[in-house]
Amino acid sequence: MSSNSSPLDSFPSWALQPRKETGATSFLSKNPEYDGRGTVIAIFDSGVDPAAGGMQVTSDGKPKIIDRIDGSGAGDVDTSTVVETKVVDGKKTVLGLTGRTLTVPNEWKNPSGKWNVGVKNAFDLYPRGLKDRIILERQEKFWDSGHKRCQAEAMKKQQEVDGEKEGDNVTLTEKLVKENAEAELEMVGMLDKKFRDTSLGHWLTDMGPVYDCLVWDSGEGMRAAIDTSEVGDLAKGLNLGIFRETREWGKLTELDQVNVSVNIYSGGSLLEIVSMPSSHGTHVASIAAACFPDMPEKNGLAPGAQIVSVNIGDSRLNSMETGTALARAMSYVMRAEHYKVDLINMSYGEHSHWSSAGRVGDLMSEVINKHGVTWVASAGNDGPALCTVGTPPDICTNAVIGVGAYVSPEMMTAMYSTREKLPGTPFTWSSRGPTIDGDRGVCVCAPGGAITSVPQFTLRGTQLMNGTSMASPHVCGALALALSGMRAQGLGWSPYSVKRAVENTAVPLQDMCKFGQGNGLLNIEGVFDHMQKHCKNVERDVRFAVTCGGGTAKGIHLRGKGAEKCQEIPIKVEPLFLDQDNRVAKDKQEFNLKFVLSCSAGWVSHPSHLDLMYTNRHFLVSVDPTGLAPGAHCAYITAHDASSPARGKLWEVPINVVRTEKLDMIPRPRVEHRETFQPGTIKRHFLEVPSGATWATFSAANLSKDTPGKFVLHTVQLLPKLVVRTLEHHKMFSLAENGEWQHSIPVKGGPGQVVEFCVSKWWANIGTVDCQYSVTFHGVRPNTSNLVMHGGEGIYRLDLDSENHTEEAQPEVKLKTSVQVVRPTEGKVVSLGGGTRDILPVGRHMYELQLQYSFSLPKTAETILNLGMLSDVLYESEMESQLWMVYDSNKRLLGSGDAYPSKWSVKLEKGDYTVRVSVRHEKRELVDKFTDTPLLVSSKLSSPISLDLFSSHPQAQVSGKKISTVSISPGRSTPVYIAPLSTDKHSKGATLGQFLQGTATFAKDEAGKKADVYTFKYILPEGGKKKDKGGKDKDKKKEDAAAFEEAIKDCKIGWLAKLGYQTKEGQDLFTELCAAGGNLTSVQSARLNNIMSVPEGERNWGDVLEQAERVIQSVDQPQLLAWLGMKSDARENAVEVKKEMDKAKQQLVEALTAKGEAMIETGEQDKEKLLGVYTDIVKYTEQTDVKVFGFMWKLFRQQALLAKALKLSVKQLEDKQTKDNEKVVVELLQALGWDHAVRFLELGKPARYPVDYQPF
Repeated sequence: MSSNSSPLDSFPSWALQPRKETGATSFLSKNPEYDGRGTVIAIFDSGVDPAAGGMQVTSDGKPKIIDRIDGSGAGDVDTSTVVETKVVDGKKTVLGLTGRTLTVPNEWKNPSGKWNVGVKNAFDLYPRGLKDRIILERQEKFWDSGHKRCQAEAMKKQQEVDGEKEGDNVTLTEKLVKENAEAELEMVGMLDKKFRDTSLGHWLTDMGPVYDCLVWDSGEGMRAAIDTSEVGDLAKGLNLGIFRETREWGKLTELDQVNVSVNIYSGGSLLEIVSMPSSHGTHVASIAAACFPDMPEKNGLAPGAQIVSVNIGDSRLNSMETGTALARAMSYVMRAEHYKVDLINMSYGEHSHWSSAGRVGDLMSEVINKHGVTWVASAGNDGPALCTVGTPPDICTNAVIGVGAYVSPEMMTAMYSTREKLPGTPFTWSSRGPTIDGDRGVCVCAPGGAITSVPQFTLRGTQLMNGTSMASPHVCGALALALSGMRAQGLGWSPYSVKRAVENTAVPLQDMCKFGQGNGLLNIEGVFDHMQKHCKNVERDVRFAVTCGGGTAKGIHLRGKGAEKCQEIPIKVEPLFLDQDNRVAKDKQEFNLKFVLSCSAGWVSHPSHLDLMYTNRHFLVSVDPTGLAPGAHCAYITAHDASSPARGKLWEVPINVVRTEKLDMIPRPRVEHRETFQPGTIKRHFLEVPSGATWATFSAANLSKDTPGKFVLHTVQLLPKLVVRTLEHHKMFSLAENGEWQHSIPVKGGPGQVVEFCVSKWWANIGTVDCQYSVTFHGVRPNTSNLVMHGGEGIYRLDLDSENHTEEAQPEVKLKTSVQVVRPTEGKVVSLGGGTRDILPVGRHMYELQLQYSFSLPKTAETILNLGMLSDVLYESEMESQLWMVYDSNKRLLGSGDAYPSKWSVKLEKGDYTVRVSVRHEKRELVDKFTDTPLLVSSKLSSPISLDLFSSHPQAQVSGKKISTVSISPGRSTPVYIAPLSTDKHSKGATLGQFLQGTATFAKDEAGKKADVYTFKYILPEGGKKKDKGGKDKDKKKEDAAAFEEAIKDCKIGWLAKLGYQTKEGQDLFTELCAAGGNLTSVQSARLNNIMSVPEGERNWGDVLEQAERVIQSVDQPQLLAWLGMKSDARENAVEVKKEMDKAKQQLVEALTAKGEAMIETGEQDKEKLLGVYTDIVKYTEQTDVKVFGFMWKLFRQQALLAKALKLSVKQLEDKQTKDNEKVVVELLQALGWDHAVRFLELGKPARYPVDYQPF
C-alpha cells in the first residue's frame, strides 16, 4: 500500500467566522484597542444564550451580555396573587398556584414574609424544535416501558377469556367479563395512540413540566424562584435576581438545557422569564461580538462590544416577531435608563404592502432620527428576483442600513466544502432591490454565513447558518469597531454619518448583480477613515429626506406603461437634523450646502446645482427610457458638496427602470431564450402580461449532454399597494443531462402588468450548462374575480373569456371550509402598566383593547382565526400590534396568532372555545374604534363539497346534465351556471353571516388548474324550518281554560326542579302537585332531579333511592316497551304519542340511573340486584348514553370491570373535559395500575386547568 507523504493543508479556521473580506482583520491588526470596546449592540432577535461560547466576557474583561429582555410577553407570568409564609414542622412553606406545598430554604431572605406566586408551563419557554425532542424523550423515559407492561397484561387477559365458553349459555356476568378484557386491550391501544398524537391539545396531551413561580423582595433587591423540581423543593429549583442587576441566569433542567433569566415588573406582580424561541439570536450575536479570549480565531467581529439581548420573536408564534415585542424593544432603547445603545442589529423582517406609513415603522424612525441609534437590518432571503427587500430596511425613512448576503471564495471551500473556489458573489437567495417605491433597499453586502456559537439547548457548540441574517450582524459588528475607535478618540457621529461612510467606501463587485450588492462589499477601514475625516462637517447630524413623484416614494421606479415614455418627475429634498425638535435654532439658521448633482446615465436629465438651506427644495428630473434595451436598469443622481467633493455623495436619487421584452403572439403569447449558465448566473426577463392571461407556463430544457444543473426560477408580479408575495413564486429545480422541466404560475393580465421571470443557476452548482427555456401565457378568465354566491339567490351565472387563444375549460367549484362570523362578547380598554416596559419616552402610555369572543365547533377541525380589520399588516399597520389567543372551556391556551391568519391554523376538537384579543396603540381613540371588530372562525370541512355546474340555465334549474369540458374562444363569452346546494345540511344551526369558502378553477390543463385558482365564497341562507308533521288544524285545539291549567302545572313542575327539595316551599309545592292527581310521572321526576341537583358529596342517597322508585313505579313500562317495539305508528295522534313516550322513556332512564347509583352509594352488595338495574337500563338506551354514566361507571368499578368503566369515563371526558370527569379517569387508571398515564395527568393538571387566562 503506498502512502502520500506530502503535508496536509492547515484548516482555514478564520474563514468559518469571516472577517478578512470586509477588512475587519486588517483593521484590528492596526487598531487592536478599537475592537468594539465601549460600544453597546442591541440584538433584536430571538434572544441570546448567556452560556453559549463567546458570550461571557468582552476582550477587556467586562460582562458580554449586560441585559436580557423579552418583549414578546411569551415568558410572562402573572404573579399578582400574594400569599404568606406558613411554618409546617419547623419548615417555611408557601402554597403554590399548582396546589403544591413549596418548601422555602431557611437562608432565603424575605423580611415581609409575603410572596407573589404564579405558574408557568415549561413548554411556553421552549424554543421551536426543542419541545418535540423533549416530548419524545419524556415518552421514552416516562411512558413507553410502563405502557408496554400494561399492553402485555391486557393481551394476556384477552387470551384467557378467549378460551372460555361462548354461545347461549354465557351468563351476563361472563359476558361483561369478556367485554371488559376486550375493553382493556382496546383502551391500552387507544391511550397510546392518543398520547402520541401531538397535533391538537386533547386531555392526554403531554403538557410538559409545570412550574410554580415566586417573586419577593429580599431586602437587597427583587428576586424570583422557579420550582423546576415540580415537587415543591425550591432549593433544587432556580433562584434568580434581575439579570441586568445580578447577571444571574440558570438552566431549567439538564434534559432541556434551556438557560433563562428574569425581569420583574409592577412591584412583583409580573414576572418575565427570558428564554429563547430559537437558536437564531445567539448565532447572530456571536457573529457580531463573540469573544473567545483563549481562541481569538473564533471571535466575532467586535469582541470588545457589549450586547443587549432583546427577544422580538414570540415562542407562541414559532419565533415570529410581533408589534408588541418590537415596540417594547424600541421603548427600552429610547428610554436609555441604564445604558445607551449605539447599534441595533435586526436580522428579522417581513414583506410589507407599503412602506410609507405604519406604527412600527414610525417607531423605528423615531429610534434613529430622534435618539441617534444606528440601525442595521438584513435585506431578506427572498432573491434573486427584484423588489424582494423586506421590512426593515424598507420603512418610511431610508436611514436603515440594509444588508445583502455575499459569499467569498474562502467561505465556499472552508464553510460550504465546495470542490472549487469560485469568484465572490452575492448569494442566489439574497433579496434584491429596489424597494417597490424605488429606493436601493440594499445598502451594502457582507459575508452571509458563519460557523459559530449556538445555544446549549441545540446540544452542539457551533453551527453553520447562512442568510442575510448573518450578513447583517457582520456589518453591525464591523461598525462597532469603527464606533469604538471614534469614541476612543472623542469624535462624534450620527446614524446618517455612519450610513454615508458605508455607502461611500463600499467596494463594488464587478460584473455582479447591482441590485443584490447595493453600493458594494463593506470596507470597514474605509468607513472608519471616512468617519474620522468628516466628523466635524455640518452634514454629520443631517439626513437628507428625498421623496419623488410628488408623494412619499424614496426613489423613482418605472415599469410597465411608465417605462415606455419620457417622464418629468418632481424631486423634493429636505435636510433634517438629528432630534430636530431639540436642535438649537442657530444650527438650523446657519445650515447651507451647495450641491453639484451628477449622473452617469445618458437617459437621465437633471439640474447640475442645488443650493440647499434648512427647508425643502424641489427640482425636476427627466427620465427617457425609450432607448433602453429590455431588462432592469438603474442610475443614481448623486449630490456632492461643491466645496468639498472628497466627502463623497451626501445624498442620492435612485432611478430604476424596467423595460419589457416583446412577445411572439402567434400561436400563443410566448417568449423563448437560449442561454449559457455559469454558477450564479442570473437571467431576468420582464414580460408584459397579455390582457386576459391568467397563468403562464415556464418550460426549460438542458441542451448539455454531459452536465446537469441546479436552478432557481423566481417570478414576481408587482400589484399596487400589495405585498410582493401576492404574485410571487419561487421554485428550485434540477435539469439532468438533456433533461426537461415545466412549471406554471398565476398571472394577472392587462395593460402595464409586468411579470419578472428570473432564472438563476445556483451559486455553488459547478459547471457550465446550455439551457433553452420559454414562457407561454394562457388564460380562462371569469367576468369577475370576486366570486361570491348567496345560496338564497338561486342559480349563479359566470361568464368565461379567453382573449388570446382558444382554451379548453373544465370549471370546478369546491367548498373546503366553513366560516363563522363572531362578535365580541366582552371588551375593555386598559392603560398598560407592567413597570416601564410599555411606556415610551417621555411618559407616553400604551392602551390595550382587550376583546373576548366565544364560539363552538361541532366536530374536530383545522381552524383559522382571522380579525379581518387587522389582518395581513404588521409593520405597515396603523395599530401597534394585535394578538389573539384561543382557549378551551378550562382556560387552557391552545394556540395564538397575529397579523397573518393563514400561518396560525390550530387543530381544535369538538367543543366550546374562548378567544382573547389584544389590540395596542398609544392613542386610546384609535383602539376604541375596534371594540366591535368581528372575528372570522374558519374550520376545515371533513370533506370538500363540490357545487354542481351546468352549461345552461334550464339544466341548472332541473339539476340536469352537468358541464364537463367546454371550449372558450376569443371574442365570445361562455356562460357557466352554478346551482345552489341541494341540501340545507350546512345551513342548520348556521350563525348570521356564516359562509362556506373554497376554490374555483376553470382550466382543463392540469398545470393551469393548479396555478390559476380563485377564492369562492358561498353565503349560507337561513336553514329550513321543521315541518309540523301533525298537519295544520288536524287536531282540535284544547279549550283555553284547559290549556291555561296545563301551562300553570308545567310552570309549577319546572319550579319544583329548582327549589331546594328540603325547603318549605319545595315541600309544599310537591305536596300540592301530588294532590292535584293526574299523571304524576313528571312531578315525581322533577322532584328526583331536585334531589340529584345537590352536590354529590352532600347528596342524601336514601332520599334518592326512595324518590327514584316512585318515578319508576309511575311509568307504565309495558306500554312503553310496546310502543318502542312498533315499526310504525299510523294513528292520527302519533306525533303527540311519540312526544309523550319519549318523555316517559327519558324520565324512566334517569330514574333507573339514579336508583342504581344510589344503591351503590348506600353500600348495596347484591350483584343480582345491581345487574337487574343494568338490564332494565339497557332495554331503553345504550350503556354509553351520557345520562346513565353516573351509574354505569360506578357499577363497572364495583364489579371490578375497570376497563369498561374506563372506556365510559374516557368518552365522558372527551365529550366534556372537566376536573370532575378527569378525576374519575385518574381513579380508574390508578385501580388498573396504569401509573404512567396517571403521572402525566396529575403533573399536567395545573396546565390543563389554569387559574386564569395567560397574560398577553
